[in-house]
Amino acid sequence: MNRQLKLALWVFVAAIVFVTVIPGAQAQSGRRQTKPAPAAPVPTPTPDPTPKPKGEPKQDLAFLVGIDRGDSFNYLPLTYYSTVLNGCADRLRDNSSAKVDTANHLTRAEAIKKAKAEKITYVVYLRFTTISMRDYSNEQAEIEFIVYAPVTGKVATNGRSYQNANRKGPVVVQPPRGGTNTIYQERMLRIAAEDAADRILKALHIISGSVYSVSK
Repeated sequence: MNRQLKLALWVFVAAIVFVTVIPGAQAQSGRRQTKPAPAAPVPTPTPDPTPKPKGEPKQDLAFLVGIDRGDSFNYLPLTYYSTVLNGCADRLRDNSSAKVDTANHLTRAEAIKKAKAEKITYVVYLRFTTISMRDYSNEQAEIEFIVYAPVTGKVATNGRSYQNANRKGPVVVQPPRGGTNTIYQERMLRIAAEDAADRILKALHIISGSVYSVSK
């Protein structure tokens, strides 16, 4: 009898173990068979391209303005030469996008030589031509300008500018009463030099503020 009880007890224990362990193993086996879906790849942000620093704008035109001080009119005040030189250069600079440099003394031969050595720079040669002085209060003056093209040194344009607006020829300039002759004369010469610059820009097909073409 004791033997039968022991056998029954072992059968009962085995049954309990079977009921407890087997479902858990099946459940674990089922979980192992279920694989989670792979996570969607996270896109890597593309860095914005680093902007390139803007350099200086490309210069496609320049002027070198010089005046010949070696003429025979050595009685003229030196300020007359500076007035004409600066008046022409300032007007070229203000009415175009070109770079403008000046030369305080420039002969015709030097102007041609400099133009041939340049690639984009037009050389503007200025000089006084016909000046007759009757007395210090009456003067006649005209300015000759010659523009030499870069590389070739050929004449791009030339002409004469006078102190009267119509440019028909030199006129006698009378200062107003009580005025200073030299100051008045310099003002008139600057106007003539500005007129020369305007005519140069027009001849080279350059509009105010920008360059759209240059005659060859």
